[in-house]
Amino acid sequence: MAAVPVRGARMTERIPLDAESSGQTVSVPSALAGLLPDRGLARGSVVAYRGASSLLAGLLAAVTADGGHAAVIGMPRLGLLAAVEMGAHLPRLAVVADPGPDPVEVASVLLDGLDLVVLSLRGAAVPPARTRVLAARARSKGATLVVTDGQWSGASLDLTARVAEYAGLGHGRGRLRSLCLEVEVRAKARQPRRGRLELRPCAGGVEWTRREPGIDSRTAESGAAWEAVS
Repeated sequence: MAAVPVRGARMTERIPLDAESSGQTVSVPSALAGLLPDRGLARGSVVAYRGASSLLAGLLAAVTADGGHAAVIGMPRLGLLAAVEMGAHLPRLAVVADPGPDPVEVASVLLDGLDLVVLSLRGAAVPPARTRVLAARARSKGATLVVTDGQWSGASLDLTARVAEYAGLGHGRGRLRSLCLEVEVRAKARQPRRGRLELRPCAGGVEWTRREPGIDSRTAESGAAWEAVS
């Protein structure tokens, strides 16, 4: 952990933003920004996430591409190659594949100095008293905490993504040309917002776009195809 660069230790080159962002938010893929209340994830907030890991990889990519620093805890199978193809800068990303018996404590430490921390609860339910402590720490440090794969009460934003469609694969053969995620955002005191995000290979990377339902593509019976490569 001592090797993880602290927030503010920017590299000299400037990388274009993937989303409109002020100092009060961390960047997200531009296609997702329009669904979020502040066009980004609010600093000091806790986000409860469910669904496809592709969107988590996109969040890590957006933050590190914008010069921020991030960590992912307890997700050894998260596709780092996919994150790199989305624009992630690995020197700005800490990976704690095995956080031991108390991943929440590891997240608490990493909130001090990083912009984004993604935490897998591995099916656990965190007591409300402890979620309040972590939420207060995130606020005081100006970091964003994304929790997934468990129960967490009091999150300020709920974000869900599922694989809705893919194109390019048929009967177990072919090359994946695109993946469509159906995303739902629920925030306190706001109406839920829903949209579809499409991921396509582009110039050696991955391009994120918003699109309306109805474009011809093959409905996915399982998201395993993309998740296996991402």
